[in-house]
Amino acid sequence: MKKALVFWGGWDGHEPKQCVDVFIPWLESKGFEVVVGNDLSILRDTSATEGVNVIIPAWTMGDMDQETWGAMKQLVVNGCGVAGWHGGMGDAFRTATEYQFMVGGQFVDHPGGPRKYTVNIKFDTSGLLAGLKDFEVESEQYYMHVDPGNEVLASTMVAGDPYEWVGGTIMPVVWRRMFNKGRIFYSSLGHVAKEFDVPEVKEIMKRGILWAAGEEVQPEYTSA
Repeated sequence: MKKALVFWGGWDGHEPKQCVDVFIPWLESKGFEVVVGNDLSILRDTSATEGVNVIIPAWTMGDMDQETWGAMKQLVVNGCGVAGWHGGMGDAFRTATEYQFMVGGQFVDHPGGPRKYTVNIKFDTSGLLAGLKDFEVESEQYYMHVDPGNEVLASTMVAGDPYEWVGGTIMPVVWRRMFNKGRIFYSSLGHVAKEFDVPEVKEIMKRGILWAAGEEVQPEYTSA
């Protein structure tokens, strides 16, 4: 049986439990055994991690000690995927630079706070985001430091207020990459659980989880 390890915690403002609860029933419907924990020690629990195909983190900020990171890293380098969203993956464990290396980016700001902006779907030769068109969201527009080696699947143009010098910057929103043998997928969308009510936001994450797990991606939603 396929297996997903979900861990949540950290800053409550990102609604970590509510967000993972959006995806747990769906994962189970896809035939995954889902192991859930709200303590980082689950990453060191071999009974929880044995045979895991994908790790789904939802843990904003916080600290991860070297023993825990070492356990997670070993899983990933051996082929376990990682898929996550917003601050739950892209603003976690700010002092753990090797974790950030795995993710492929790190949050630094969301200029102006929540705003309406357009997500531009990029041409994707693999077809991972096939059938999805550009769409609008109202959320935090993440400004991130990103790895130039990422395969960017969607991006946005950063607004020029309140920091006019970054206006017009094209900022990655969705990307994938490899970390040794592990498939890594990240979306900066999904500030709180209600944002997954936007069909494209939820669909992007579903496809990313399946890809990271090494599963066949079968789209459930396409843009009209």
